[in-house]
Amino acid sequence: MDQTEIERLGDALYAAMCERRVLPPLTETHPDLTIENAYEISLRFLANRLNAGETMIGKKIGVTSAAVMDMLGVRQPDFGFMTDAMRYDGVMPISDALIQPRAEGEIAFLLSKDLQGPGVTNADVLAATEALMPCFEVVDSRIRDWRIKIQDTVADNASCGWFALNEAAAVCPNEIDLANCAMTVKKNGEVISTGTGAAAMGSPVNCITWLANTLGSFGIILQRGDIVLSGSLVPLEPVVAGDKMTLHIEGIGDCSLAFA
Repeated sequence: MDQTEIERLGDALYAAMCERRVLPPLTETHPDLTIENAYEISLRFLANRLNAGETMIGKKIGVTSAAVMDMLGVRQPDFGFMTDAMRYDGVMPISDALIQPRAEGEIAFLLSKDLQGPGVTNADVLAATEALMPCFEVVDSRIRDWRIKIQDTVADNASCGWFALNEAAAVCPNEIDLANCAMTVKKNGEVISTGTGAAAMGSPVNCITWLANTLGSFGIILQRGDIVLSGSLVPLEPVVAGDKMTLHIEGIGDCSLAFA
């Protein structure tokens, strides 16, 4: 795929986000699309956001659990970039901007050191992590009806929507059994899902290690100060204005979010 088409598709995804509309799957209109092409498209999408005044504050890995893989029909993780405009704590006005939002519960890592792959280990990740925080990510897709393959979601910035953190609940990673810590998610007061850290590639630490090494192959560093979302421990949940969700992570704490 030539550079002109890569830029056109990145611009089209950015326009779809701004105008709250969807596109047909890129893998249908461009059946030769590779993951490398998709990554280049995502960088063009990101450049549009940064040129509009947003600031990059972190990265994310997605589609890490079997439940989410089964739901979306994607068989490997995706990865994307997060900006300051994606963060909404407390109240999230999804009806103003998002298209087809779905919420998921995650553990966010705050980095105190750079991580640059290849060769990053789990021990490196833990040594570079200042704190863990409970997190909701509300994913969204500019691809019609979530009919995505891995190339579609990578190009679409890993289907990023917005996210929320509870920084007051930040804890040291050495205090937590990340593979076995339990998460409980409630929607409008009712428990809708439970999971453990093992749902995310065996442990959220494995996810961050994979992300550091995968991005490293593209020359991208997980940087000191980055907030890194490590993937959902529970299935995705569609949300609409008026919904309220809470999650509790054993040993870490709670995060609450109201949708408007």
